[in-house]
Formats: sequence, C-alpha cells, structure tokens
Amino acid sequence: MINPHKLGVHKLLKHIPLNSLFDAPSKSRLARAVNIADLRLCAKARAHKMVFDYLDAGADDEISLRRGKDAYSELEMHFHILSGLKPPLDLSTKIFGQKVNLPFFGCPTAGNRMFHWEGEAAAARAAAHHGTLYGLSSLATTGITEIGKLHNGPKVFQLYVWKDRELVKEVLSKAKEGGFCALALTVDFTWYGNRERDIRNDFSIPPKYSLNQIIEAIKKPAWTYDFLSHEPYTYACINKDVPADSLASFVNSQIAPEFDWRDAEWLLGEWNGPSAVKGVCRPDDAVRAVETGFTTMWVSNHGARQLETSPATIDVLPSIREAVGPNVEIILDGGVQRGTDICKALALGADSVGVGKPYLYGLAAGGTEGVIKAYDILKTELDRAMGLLGTGTVDELKKRGPGLIKRRHASARDYPDRYAYERGYGGGVI
Repeated sequence: MINPHKLGVHKLLKHIPLNSLFDAPSKSRLARAVNIADLRLCAKARAHKMVFDYLDAGADDEISLRRGKDAYSELEMHFHILSGLKPPLDLSTKIFGQKVNLPFFGCPTAGNRMFHWEGEAAAARAAAHHGTLYGLSSLATTGITEIGKLHNGPKVFQLYVWKDRELVKEVLSKAKEGGFCALALTVDFTWYGNRERDIRNDFSIPPKYSLNQIIEAIKKPAWTYDFLSHEPYTYACINKDVPADSLASFVNSQIAPEFDWRDAEWLLGEWNGPSAVKGVCRPDDAVRAVETGFTTMWVSNHGARQLETSPATIDVLPSIREAVGPNVEIILDGGVQRGTDICKALALGADSVGVGKPYLYGLAAGGTEGVIKAYDILKTELDRAMGLLGTGTVDELKKRGPGLIKRRHASARDYPDRYAYERGYGGGVI
C-alpha cells in the first residue's frame, strides 16, 4: 500500500520544523498537570484516538483494569505520629541487586514511538534523570545500543516466549553487550488479549489511512506531524527490516504458547544472570519459578490487557510474598496511579514497583518532558506518603509495612472518579 512514508514525505517534512508550533497547546496542558489523571487527559488530547485507546485500554469489559486501580482504594494507611522525619526522605533501594534512587521504574512496553516520536529514548532519559532502573521491551522501536548510550545505569531487558531459539540467543547477546544487567521473561502473553477498543478503532501500526483514521489524525495535528516527519517504526531490538506495521502477524508467528518450564530452564542457562519471571499471580507458580532458577518474581497481569477478571496484583502480592519468603526479590506492577499506591505495594511485600500507563501517558503528552514529569509526580507523592505514614526509608517501610496497611470493606464512595473531567465535572488541564 502506498503511504506517506513510502512516498518519502518524512524526508521533506523533517526539514520544516513545525513541531514546536503544533506542540504549543500540548506543552501548556502538560505544564498545568498535577497528577497522573491529568497526564492521562493530556495524552488523550495530543495522541491519535487509535493510539490513545491502545495505551489506555484493558481486555474485554475492562473489569480487571478497573479493579486493579480500585483495589488500592480498599487499603487504609494507619499512620504513626511524631516520627521525627525531615524531608526529603531516602527513597533509594536496590533492584536486581543494583542501587537506584527510586523504588519504582517504567515497565518495558512495546512500540513507544507510536505514542511520541522520541519513544523509548524519552523513557530512558527520564530513568537516567531520576537514577532508576530502565526496562526495554524486545518489541521496542529503539535499539539496544542507542538505549545503552542514553542510560548507563541498571537496565532490564524484557523477552517474550519466542519460538525461534536462534532469535532468542541473538537478542540475549545484544542485551548483554548493551549493558543490561537483568532479564525479564514475560509469561502472560502466550495468546493476544481481546482488546475491544482496538477492534473498534481498526487499530494498526501505523494507521491504515482509512477515512476515519485520517479524520482522527487531522484532529491531533501535533501527533500527526510528528508521525509524518520522522522515520517509520521498526522492531529495533529484533530485526530492523521488520516494519512495525506487521505487529500482529509478527507476534502471532513468533509467540510460542507451548513454551513451558523446561524451555524456561533453557533460557536461564543461556542468560546466566539475574532474571525475573514477569506475569506471576499465583503463589504455587512463584514457588516453582524460584525452584526453576528465577531470582525475581514479577507480580503482574500484563496491565489487565490479557485475561479478563484476572486478579488485582496488589491483592495477590501478600500471598506470593508469604510463599517465597523474605529473601526472594518481588517486583509488582498493575493499577498504580499514585505515589500512595507505590507506598502500599512496598509495604505489602514488593521490593520495587513497575509503572506502565503513568509514564506512557507522560510520553504521549510530551515526550521526555512528559515522562520526567510523571516520575516527578509519583516521587513527590511517594515521599509525602512515607513521611505522613512515619517511615523514613524504603527498608523501614518494607519492614513495618504489614502493620501499617489494613483492608476495609469498600463502598462506591471510596473509588476516585478518575474520568470525571471527561464528563464535564471538575477542573482539569484540557
């Protein structure tokens, strides 16, 4: 199919610097954002509808997506007083044995350049700026070598359950050469989840240039000009000759649903380093993963984008901590929207917390500046929560946490209406 990139339009437009003009409203909105819900609205205002819905959606009826966020509202923080703490607190910890300044980081996520032309580079710069871990997806649109130049701190490389073992060996070799200290095997993506917003939007990477997609592109000039004035996306970590518009066919051809524990043992032998199994939600699976040789349990339900009515990760975290004991590292992601959410996860058994949507909202809203702001927001909220709770360090929070967090019976009044602005209530930044 003939499209603007095949016609070379981007080679012409890159010499016409109109990006700042189109992005002026986006920058103004970003400057006024005060929380992650605001960043979400900023992202929605700038990004193509198809792209925003891909980022924002969950599977099926999005029950797990809502439950994952609301579960944090059912947890009360029973704070101590007169703790004698002085800000700023010490938020440093270790992830995969590496010292970091923050106990949270951006999860590896696919195809970041669809949200903003800076893509994974923006997320890597933000992680370096804040001195925390960076996670790169094997379906990234920015290469391993480039990320290594932007972030020389601790990095984890995420891998799917690929069929082609030679491809796996090649990617692992590149990751080691690129300075990645740990490997995360994603095990909850053996089938592609039913994301109905994508079906309704006729989602594709890049857009199919249908009349509806063109109309939506005209509505979002900042995103559209970025898209048209830069090189087309490719799977930079795997094969730069594979265009990103073949995402579904490539994934379907490479994902191995039959991948099992024996295959995992082979993979760990090839990597021979710190390793996480990403997608754990059951204690028995966590125990088996430890026995198999994984050093880190990554509690996740893939952002509620795979199996509908899978549990909220914060709900299963304590049972997994109990099953593997105090010495096995646990990472948690899913549903995190506030620094208080991160605080609760650390208190209930996580050693660190991965965030996905929050930093991607920042990316879609404003590239590097937006991702840094997402980190700033969460850092400030976490620091405040720990101070008010009466814990001065991450280690203290983890040790005293189970006695500080208690579950209550929920009511409809407990759940923050994160989307009220869209229905015309409240202020907002749009």
